[in-house]
Amino acid sequence: MIRKISIIFASLGLVAGLAACNTVKGVGEDIKSVGRAGERALD
Repeated sequence: MIRKISIIFASLGLVAGLAACNTVKGVGEDIKSVGRAGERALD
């Protein structure tokens, strides 16, 4: 029983970690996009 609960919590932690990575990656891409747009506007 304890093993099953541990596996469930480990799985939930893994899913949450992967979701956080995707969010951070998306924010980074958005910042890059804004930077590129700013460079084009200055040129």
